[in-house]
Parts: sequence; structure tokens; C-alpha cells
Amino acid sequence: MQLVPPEPAQPAQFPDNAAPAAPAPSGPGAASEPASGPGSGPAPHGDELTLHAGALRLPVHVNARGLSLGILATIACVFALQWAQKFFVPLLLGIFIAYTLNPVVRWLERWHVKRVIGATLVTAIILGAMGGTFYRLQGEFFNILDELPALTHKVTRILTSNSGERSTIQQVQAAAAEIERAASNATGGSERKAIQKRTQSVPPAPVAAGSNIRVMDWVLAGSVGLATFLSQATMVVFLVFFLLLAGDTFKRKLVKLTGPSLTRKKVTVHILDDMNNAIQAYMFMLLVTNVLLALLTWAALRAIGLENAGAWAAFAGVAHVVPYFGPLLITIATGAVAFFQFESLRMVILVAGSSLGIATLVGMVVTTWMTGRIAKMNPAAVFVSLLFWGWLWGMWGLLLGVPVVMVLKVVSERVEGMEVLAELLGE
Repeated sequence: MQLVPPEPAQPAQFPDNAAPAAPAPSGPGAASEPASGPGSGPAPHGDELTLHAGALRLPVHVNARGLSLGILATIACVFALQWAQKFFVPLLLGIFIAYTLNPVVRWLERWHVKRVIGATLVTAIILGAMGGTFYRLQGEFFNILDELPALTHKVTRILTSNSGERSTIQQVQAAAAEIERAASNATGGSERKAIQKRTQSVPPAPVAAGSNIRVMDWVLAGSVGLATFLSQATMVVFLVFFLLLAGDTFKRKLVKLTGPSLTRKKVTVHILDDMNNAIQAYMFMLLVTNVLLALLTWAALRAIGLENAGAWAAFAGVAHVVPYFGPLLITIATGAVAFFQFESLRMVILVAGSSLGIATLVGMVVTTWMTGRIAKMNPAAVFVSLLFWGWLWGMWGLLLGVPVVMVLKVVSERVEGMEVLAELLGE
């Protein structure tokens, strides 16, 4: 929408056979005589908006064809991103990891280590560290898997207790019947009798001898999901290796593709440098904060006495990568584990509160402060973008949403015509 100021007043043009109007009267009484005629009135100034019938008129110039094409292109792009999720997620993840590790390879090059050796060494160290961590914690992970049948029996025992007291499900059913009876006081006597009869004889929760849950379907679905994850992880590892091996090759190619203009080349170099710095700083911040959260969570859970504290601390460090929703997932998971182990509400509150407090301290204080200094983005806009990417790609969208928005902000600040997006994402 553009605000169009009125055109400056032009001198009146008179035809050859027409005489100019009589000059305006001057003198002390001239100011008190109102001008007559339909077009009379004070001349508009250049900074005043057009008034029509007492209302403000803002001329709006809309390119209907361009707007329609833009909307259709945006919808097509969103559906393409959703359809090609299995391609874009490993691609973006590999690019961001390569951006993060590229300074290490450059540092090795300054020590006269060839790039191919440096890229291989860095990739091997990262894989070795991940494998060593899993090997160190594999006993606790296997303990969790071994305890799943016992947890299932415990849940069944809690929900369908055969003691003299009613089970949890029966108590819920009885409470629902009491609420229904209280709400139906104005109904007829027959309905009241039916409700009372139903309340007095609440049937026990049916427990079938054979489970209706097909365990093999769960195992098959889990095996397929694990195979898909391993294949995508392998693709990411190879992509990171080849990007580290390429170095600044793609950067030079992008600068070359911008054209012969020196101004365009400079703008492209600035955009790539800003993207590089923003992504590296954000990924380094994620590494530091998640390692800190995992260590604090391990110390707290071990002090409380929760079993397999190392495995749950590693899970907390990985889950905290997802902004906003990661701490909630950590709190629910640790609270459920504490309930199954201790069967005490006090211990559940203690474990869940400790996890939530640590996640809040690290996430809301350290991470938010560092993200504000690194990205300089509007928190509301970031949250809305996370909702969009989470809807588009699920958990992977929540993980990749922030760096993608950071890249969009950097590009919009440098490219002409994207000032609106830069203003919305900025502080």
C-alpha cells in the first residue's frame, strides 16, 4: 500500500479569448468574506492526504496478476517442501553440520594438513565420539529395553488391580456416573433409577486373556523406522564429508553465477559470510547448551536415585535441541519413569520438577540470551516460524526451523524487495 501525496498546484492556464478572474479583494475585511463557488476552499498542502466526504482516502495500487501468481507460487512451494521432506531434511542437516565443522578443517589447513585428510579426520572424530558415547551408555539403554515388559505388567497392575478396592478405571467410571447423576436431577425418575443402577453395578474393566495388540506390527514398524533413520544418517554423514572436502568451491560458484556486476558479487559475498557466521554461532551455542543440560540432568537424576540416569540425561540433551517443545518432552518422560520406579507422587514431582527447572534454566536463560545476541530476531516471529516448520516437517522441522529462519533473515536484509520480511523477523 502506497501513500500518494497530492500533486502540487499548477498555475492556471487561460485561453486566448478568456479573461482572468477578478483579483481577490485585499484589505482588512477580505479575510472575513467566505469564498463562493463549488470549487472554493483552501489549497491542499503537499503533506496532506486526500479527503473525500470527511473520510481519509488512501490510494491502494495492487497488481492483481502479480499478487495471484505470488500466492500460487507460495502454495506450490509449500506443497513441494512437504512432498520432498525426505530429500530436504538430510540436505539441510548436512549443510548446517558442514558449516559448523568447516572452521575446524580450515584450522587444520593452516597447520599444513591437506583438506582431504582434515575432512576425513574431523568426520572420523565426530563418528568416534558418537560411537564411544553410545558404547558407554549402551548398558543403560539395554536395561531400559529389558524393563519394558516389567513396566507393562506394572501399568496393568495399577490400572486393573484385583484387590478389594476398585481399580483406577473403575473409579473413573464411578466418578463419571456420579457427575452424570448430579447433572440429571431435573430428569424423570426412570432415568434416575437407570443411572443409580448403572452406578451401583459398575462392571470391572475387561481384561482379555489374549492381548489385542499385535506386537509384531509394532516391531515391524519400529524396524522400518530404524532402517529409514540409519539410511538418512548415512546420507548426512557422506554429505557432510563431501561438503567439507569441497571447501569454498560452492561459494565461489555462487559468486560467479551472480553476473559480471561487482556490486552483485560484493552483496553475494556479504550474504554468504553472514550466513556462515550465523549458522556457526548458532550450532556452537546448541552444542554448548545441550552438553551443559545433559551434565546437569545426569547429576540431578543420579543424586535423586533414578535408574539409568546417564541414558535419560543423554535423551534430555538430544531432545533439548528442539526449541520450546524439547523441555516439555523431557519433563514428561522423566516424570513417567519416576512414577514407574518409585510409585510415589512426591518423587514424580521431584524428578519432573528437577528436569523442568534445569531445562528452564539452560533453555530460557542461557539459550535465549545467546540466541538473541547471535540471531537478533523477534521471538514471536521465531515461534510462529517454528509452528510452521513443525507442521510442515514434524520434529525435523522444529529442529531445523531456527537456522532456516536465520538464513532467510540474512538474505532478506541484503536483497532488495525483501525488506518487509527482514523487518518482521528483526528485533
